[in-house]
Amino acid sequence: MLIRQVSSAAKGPVILVVLSAGGVNLEPIEKDVDAVIWAGYPGEEGGQAIADVVFGKYNPGGRLPVTWYKSNYVWQLPMTSMRLRPVDELGYPGRTYKFFNGSTLYPFGYGLGYTNFSYKVVSTQNSVEKKLAFNQYCLSIHYKQSANVPPCSAALVENLDCNEDITVEIEVINMGSIDGSDVVMLYSRLPEGIVGAHIMQLIGFQRTFVQAGKSETVTFKLSSCKSVSMVTDSAYMVLPAGQHTMIVGSGPNAVAFPFLVKLAKFRK
Repeated sequence: MLIRQVSSAAKGPVILVVLSAGGVNLEPIEKDVDAVIWAGYPGEEGGQAIADVVFGKYNPGGRLPVTWYKSNYVWQLPMTSMRLRPVDELGYPGRTYKFFNGSTLYPFGYGLGYTNFSYKVVSTQNSVEKKLAFNQYCLSIHYKQSANVPPCSAALVENLDCNEDITVEIEVINMGSIDGSDVVMLYSRLPEGIVGAHIMQLIGFQRTFVQAGKSETVTFKLSSCKSVSMVTDSAYMVLPAGQHTMIVGSGPNAVAFPFLVKLAKFRK
């Protein structure tokens, strides 16, 4: 293979530039190169942009918008299966970062640059409470037998008013010696024990430029109806009660913190 031959003959780092619409199989040569730049279809000025990144003129801060699966993924489930959730009895690992339970080549949201960032949660809001009207009702969702089930376990999102009722403030610290931008990605995870729950879901992202050794604060204003909800097997969008988890970033630099959702029935 040409890439492997170039790598073995090279006197310095070897950077592989991939021009493709999506993920491709890099497993055979991943260890033969020092870095990978996925440039998609960059257009007329793409060559100059790639050169600026390679030679350090520009500090990249992109994140993968898709999951790059390993090559054996195509044999783990039929491509005609549109189910997102895993099917354990058939050995299907699921689809997308929200449900895929196997190993990946590069996960959703992955990206490198010439500096490192750390996060600190500075917001004080750690809960939200919803009161159901007299004509609304609690909805039962499926839990594992060992789970702690709240008295009112969930409510239909269509019955709730939750327009930007969550505020999360994150301090982004540039730990390196080079200025750069970071895409701050905020995820949520449902309470433990809910059957069919997603692994996590992206609920907000913002790009911020941070000087070397400095910090910037980003603020997320979110709707609990969208951010900490789930879609059931019967296609209802519901807001589960209980101890949710918010996660900033991914990998070793990720910061997680609890977020409580309370549901209260109407009482005369």
